[in-house]
Amino acid sequence: MRDTPSHHRSSIGGGGRVAVVTGGSTGIGRATVAALARDGVSVVYCSHDPDTVGAAERELAEFGTAVTGTTADVRSADDMHRLMDLAADRYGGLDMLVCCAGVQTYGTVEDTTEHAWHTVIDTNLTGAFLAAKFAVPHLRARHGGSIVNVSSVQGHTPQPRVLGYSVSKAGLDALTRSMAVDHATDGIRVNSVAPGPVLTPLVTVDGSPDDGRPAARPPDPPVTAAHGRMAQPHEIAAVVAFLCSSSASYITGTTVVVDAGMLATPGRVLLST
Repeated sequence: MRDTPSHHRSSIGGGGRVAVVTGGSTGIGRATVAALARDGVSVVYCSHDPDTVGAAERELAEFGTAVTGTTADVRSADDMHRLMDLAADRYGGLDMLVCCAGVQTYGTVEDTTEHAWHTVIDTNLTGAFLAAKFAVPHLRARHGGSIVNVSSVQGHTPQPRVLGYSVSKAGLDALTRSMAVDHATDGIRVNSVAPGPVLTPLVTVDGSPDDGRPAARPPDPPVTAAHGRMAQPHEIAAVVAFLCSSSASYITGTTVVVDAGMLATPGRVLLST
């Protein structure tokens, strides 16, 4: 865990809407950075892994100084405090926070280790709590804004052996509702997006519940997209960007499910094209 974010761009942007995206170097996070930047938003994104931050910089180079990558760990209060200050100092304020940082572990209550439990809860749930804690004062200073947490259908209907992950995502939806109630008078809208299966490194990178990396495959992989397809990250990012925008000005305290009908027909994704 790092104590200080290390900056990967030094150019100063200016004046319009500003967003922070945690977990913004890969998957849904990177797609969200691109979607917001295309809409004219200046974005600071982070990851705990400097290699993925560097790779994302190359992918996002078309946006120039409007996008800034930095290394920061969502489990560190110091890192999250400095991350929000970086966005406000570099671009003049903060209007949006998108919490995409996440890991997945597999196991039941019997075989999930304490380390695996703390890894997934600290990253997926406490990480969003810490990011919001330090973002809210900046959002309030701009007379409001938007927070979007990336949750999961697993928080609604868990598959087998995803105990820690499903609990973290259900908690994230509850955090979303509580913050929406607490900060409505500040003009801050808070929502979450619950994707179904998405083609991201979270489900394509091998790992184990004990090494702190995303654990992609349990011993007996559940069927996540029977008779259908996995979503592309940009399909989730489009919904996130909408919730961040003024077009969603009357939406707060809700979870938007983006799952191709998975919850309507448990175990199946309806869309195949």
